[in-house]
Amino acid sequence: MAKLVENVYGDALFELAIEQGIQDQIFEECKAVAEVLASNDDLLRIMNHPKIVKDEKLQVVENVFKGRVSNQLMGLLTMLVQKDHFKETGKVLDYIVNAIKEYKHIGTASVVSAVELTSDQKNQVVGKLLETTSYEEFEIDYSVDPELIGGMVIRIKDRVVDSSIKTKIAEVTKELSKIQLKVGESAP
Repeated sequence: MAKLVENVYGDALFELAIEQGIQDQIFEECKAVAEVLASNDDLLRIMNHPKIVKDEKLQVVENVFKGRVSNQLMGLLTMLVQKDHFKETGKVLDYIVNAIKEYKHIGTASVVSAVELTSDQKNQVVGKLLETTSYEEFEIDYSVDPELIGGMVIRIKDRVVDSSIKTKIAEVTKELSKIQLKVGESAP
């Protein structure tokens, strides 16, 4: 199976950044470029327009980013244009940011609770996550979903810990539906 574009290009720049010891710089630059692209629909429209030739797109990339980002990231952006993969730039940048986070042992988690958590509760969540994972630091996105009734749902990558009341009720309901007492049978 062919590797995804973000893996191929992302791995290349990640490995180069580690080799050259510039992972922190590349980390910050990738986040900044991703933000620029996410907030500028006109730039994306130009860069992804099929009737605009590569040379013009390369000139746009140079005008916007040259001197503002490292030569290494500039080379990546140029390569993405040359290989007609600029539409994948956001995914490539996310891949690099996530790879550097893993390298630096920074975990990313999503915490959904039934009510807004206090700072003490948030600190307890962070403490428990640091205690039960190999990460040294966490970036956590907190949100509220009243439908959970109580408890919380924590996601780290593809792992989910669901301690919500809503899920527990669903599990009990499922188990109760499996119980079938036969008529005339007495309980022990």
